[in-house]
Parts: sequence; C-alpha cells; structure tokens
Amino acid sequence: MTAGGAVSDGPRIDRPVTLHLRGDWGQANMHRICGWIAQEVGDRTAAGSQFAIWSGRGGRDSIEALLSGRTDIAVLTPTPAARLFHRGWGVAAGRPVPALRALGVIPQRDRLVVAVDSALPVHDLTELAADPGALRLATSPDDGINLVGWSVHRALEMAGIDLEEVRSRGGRVHYDERPFPVVEWLRTGHANAVIHEAVMMPAWQRLGRERQLRYLPMPEVVLDGFARWEWPAADVPRGYLPGLEHDLRTLDFSDFAVLCREDLPDDVAELVTWCLVHTRSALEGQYRHLDPDHSPVTYPLEPDLMARTPVPLHAAAAPVYAQAGTDQQSQVPAIWA
Repeated sequence: MTAGGAVSDGPRIDRPVTLHLRGDWGQANMHRICGWIAQEVGDRTAAGSQFAIWSGRGGRDSIEALLSGRTDIAVLTPTPAARLFHRGWGVAAGRPVPALRALGVIPQRDRLVVAVDSALPVHDLTELAADPGALRLATSPDDGINLVGWSVHRALEMAGIDLEEVRSRGGRVHYDERPFPVVEWLRTGHANAVIHEAVMMPAWQRLGRERQLRYLPMPEVVLDGFARWEWPAADVPRGYLPGLEHDLRTLDFSDFAVLCREDLPDDVAELVTWCLVHTRSALEGQYRHLDPDHSPVTYPLEPDLMARTPVPLHAAAAPVYAQAGTDQQSQVPAIWA
C-alpha cells in the first residue's frame, strides 16, 4: 500500500517510510490491527511511503521475522508469551531476545479452556488419560511455532499426561492450527475433549448450547508451573459459557502485543505509538457491534492498560504513554465510526 500524508493531526514524518507488518492468517484480529496501523501511519508520512502486511501464524514465526529483519512490527498473542521470548524462558529456552521491544498492547480478554463431553468420566485435567482408549482430544500442534499447541502440551506434561501413551492405548489426538475447527470437532462428536482459547467466539457459545459439557479447571501444578514464567492464571466467570455454573480457574491467554526491535527508528516508533493511542477509536469501531465481553478486541482501549507491556517499551514509545493523561483522540472520521 502506498500512502500520501492525507491528514494533518499528530506527529508527521516528512520522508517516505517503508514498513513491513506481520499479522495472522489474513482474516482475523492481528491483520485488522496491522491494517489500522498501516493506514493511520500512512496518513501521516510523506508521499511514496509503502506498507506491507505479511500473513503469519502469530507465534514464534513473528519473533523470527522480527529477528531476521523481514518484519518491522509484529503482533503476537497471548502477551505472556512475548515475555518468554524476551527472557529466553519456556518456548524460547536458551534463546533470549533482549532487543525485543513493545509499542503497546491491544486488549483481548481470553482464556485457555478445557472442555469435555459430559459422558467422559473426567472431572480434572489429571484424569484425562484415565481411560486413554476413550479419549479423542482436539487442540493445536506443538510444532515450535503455534503458541496454543506449545502451552497445551506443557500443561498436559505438568499434569502428568503422556499423549504418546494415550495414542499407544487407542486414544486419538486431533490437531489444527486454528481454534475454529477444533471447537467444531467437539460440537460434532469428532472429538470428546478440547483444549483451546478464543473463548469469546460464537462457536464456543454454540458448542455449549448444543452439547452437554463439563469444563475442567487447570490444576494447581499447572498454574504453578506457568507462574514460574510469570504467566498468570485467570478465571472464566460463571455463566460466560453455556453450562458453566462456577468460575473456572485456568491460564490467562489475553491480549495482543504490538512488537518491534529496539532499533526501530525513533520517529517511526513514536508515530506508530501515537496512532495506537490517539486513533484507537478507528479500531474500536470495527468491534462495537459486539458486546465488549464477547469481542475479540475488548473495548474501550485504555492507554494506561495499553502501556502495560510484557517486554520493555521502545524508548520512543514510553513518552507517548506518559503524555496520554492529556489524551485527545484524533478528530479525523474513522471508516467504521
């Protein structure tokens, strides 16, 4: 996309800028965030500026793209995973990325949920392999890139569940990259247990209405294991999912981190961050037809929360948030206003 400095409010960069952004598969929230950034920054840079949004998987691939220089800005979820890459913990063991920086956080209230068919005699995650031959588990693959798959497999290991043993005794494990088919497999009976996120999706509501389910809390041994990586626990409130009769304690899987390297030029980092703060209604408007508690972006976006990033803010981003107490949103009409 080529820009041309269409608006006059906010900071400007009076030279052509080329930015590569990395989002999701193409139709989900990371791409929307990237498109929002590209347009708002493009409106405030010189003619000849160019913006490319690359499809990705929102996991380790985004970090690798930043490290290689193929991407300038990447969106990653959940935000606790960004801390692992920065410090070299967990999925990034032995490979810290100290140059990783953040421009902000876009809120998404999400959780990792374990749901099983009520006919399965299981009341705790640790019991999931009690009858391995009966188990048909649906989740994402632990392929080194997908962060849902990595998290699920670590949680199962901490709970003492060996999926190889499950398979060897007749059980089945079904994998998909995305949450949509995984949840659908439980609804149709292809699976009788699912561990996944994106709990705000209509598919989770449909699943709970059409199947008798049991939701399993995450065992303390798992929550404690993730807490060692500063990965927090959180609740799914009673009634949020059909048939959920009590608060469900599990792993937090919230928020989108907008990431860059520390060498992103200061004027670019400042302008991107200014756009995140001062044009946030342009993103909010794309979700206001949804209840904020069941929206993939939890609006309204609040600058003080956006500044609570899992890795250090870029040096040029921090002053933008420090001044956000006098925040005034851009008056340029948004497409979805």
